[in-house]
Amino acid sequence: MQVSKSFLSLLHAQLHQFSDCPDLRSLAVFLASPRPDGRPHLIPLGQWPASAPALPAPDRPLDPAGAETGERQRWLPLRQGEVLLGAMRVESHVLPWPPPLQARLQAAAVCLTEALCLDLEQQRLRHRLLSQDEQLRLLVHQLRNPLAALRTFGQLLLRRLEPDSLHRPLVEGLLAEQTQLNRYVDAIGLLSSDGEGPGQLSASGTRALLLPPSLNSRHPESLESVLEPLLERAAATAALQARAWQAPRPLPDWWGDAGSVAEILANLLENAFRYSPAGAPVGLWMAPGPGDQGPVLGLWDGGESIEPEEREAIFEPGRRGRRGQSLPGTGLGLALARDLARSLGGDLRLVIPPCQVSAELPDQGNLFLLQLPISAAAP
Repeated sequence: MQVSKSFLSLLHAQLHQFSDCPDLRSLAVFLASPRPDGRPHLIPLGQWPASAPALPAPDRPLDPAGAETGERQRWLPLRQGEVLLGAMRVESHVLPWPPPLQARLQAAAVCLTEALCLDLEQQRLRHRLLSQDEQLRLLVHQLRNPLAALRTFGQLLLRRLEPDSLHRPLVEGLLAEQTQLNRYVDAIGLLSSDGEGPGQLSASGTRALLLPPSLNSRHPESLESVLEPLLERAAATAALQARAWQAPRPLPDWWGDAGSVAEILANLLENAFRYSPAGAPVGLWMAPGPGDQGPVLGLWDGGESIEPEEREAIFEPGRRGRRGQSLPGTGLGLALARDLARSLGGDLRLVIPPCQVSAELPDQGNLFLLQLPISAAAP
């Protein structure tokens, strides 16, 4: 593995600092490369001064065991633990080295060891990321095929159903979910091809957890249009889990980044159905907001209340409450939901018990209250 240009620049600077040392004849730094018999080859990286004897060509590595060593030539290993990363060859006019020179040489060796270690690790990680990115591209490409097949089969099935068939909403719901899956696949493809950018998923923390641009609405959308499929999915999930489900009617006439609102509610619904006890009711509650704000949406469950010490911590990325420790999950859902809510100009908070907000809500359980900004003008 070759070193980077940045490391070579640092190497030349470290060697050049010894220009004021008359006791030194030459310095040379080598990169250790393993060979089949386990003994390292030393590949030259740089030397000082330029007038020193030429180093071996890169394709002719030096073996220190067979190299000529005189009384005034010494090797300083560049070693991390038991791993030999390289070596620095020092030729001097005097031995032993004066203490100040000894200290400077040791400090240079330590500096080059740390820099070489970081440089090689960076290259290893870069190679790994490139390999993972290539695999991700392949998986995204292959994932599009079954998704396209699902849409084709769904459309064919829809054509065979009578207009008044009770099964039409189920098939239409499947097609809506397939469209949403395609949006996620497109977003993953953008992350893979373009890398990290504004508004994309990020591990840096600066814009952490915000959705990629392809999942955000570019133009104001009706909240009702994006919530209908979500509420149908919630009703179906509640029926499968034998839960009571309550949905508000009518839905508010709100326009804006409805896609992000749907993402927030989807995460809240998933948590409610996953973490609340079996049979506990779940519902969505809505109310008009104050004059300078939009409507308030509340996703509630009638299960066990979240512990007081966890009520704020669960909004942190990777933090999960006691009830979720034994269940699969990443602990990102609530962090994403709050981050999105605040990026819209609203907020998300936990209220316990729900009846604090409205007498029509349960007197036990949990309520996640989403405050939306004022509605945009309808196009």
